[in-house]
Amino acid sequence: MLGPRFDEAFAHASELHREQNRKGAAIPYISHLMAVAGIVLEASAYCPWMKNIEDVAIAALLHDAVEDQGHKINLEQIKDKYGETVHRIVLECSDAIVTRKDQEKPDWKKRKQDYIAKVASKSTETILVSCADKLHNLRTTLFDLNRIGDEIWDRFKGGKDDTIWYYERLAVEYERAWPENPLLRDFKMLVQQLNSDAG
Repeated sequence: MLGPRFDEAFAHASELHREQNRKGAAIPYISHLMAVAGIVLEASAYCPWMKNIEDVAIAALLHDAVEDQGHKINLEQIKDKYGETVHRIVLECSDAIVTRKDQEKPDWKKRKQDYIAKVASKSTETILVSCADKLHNLRTTLFDLNRIGDEIWDRFKGGKDDTIWYYERLAVEYERAWPENPLLRDFKMLVQQLNSDAG
């Protein structure tokens, strides 16, 4: 199922994000990319029609490349190296594209509103990667919320209310776009848990 292209993409993702940690924690960022790719690969067992799973897993490894490390790699380089499918998924998973290390991203709320509005137009491969990404983010947010409490919200530009709003809206749009998504049930359950635990 997975060959040298996946191995190369894994090494490439590790190099791109080597100096990056997870939001507010001393956790190497590659842990998130590994988790998202793992979730995608596990979910693929329930999507037997998805024949290009190596491309989807590679896109999972690179889904934050141009959003967070766009000064090191661009979409055309991704297309040249990994092909059109990976390029499309990475593009559709990015709510901003940076080209300089010191570049400021557009307003957080506007980016999220635009992302939500486009979920329905994305391919099932993109939705799988996007949902896996947000599912892992939810898991780590809940883990930290139950360890350190409300100070967790200081890590998020949207704060508590807008962060929860974002996940709730995504749950609605994911279900509307692809009700058979094998990750949807877990995603919706974690959104409910976040609402409950956040108080």
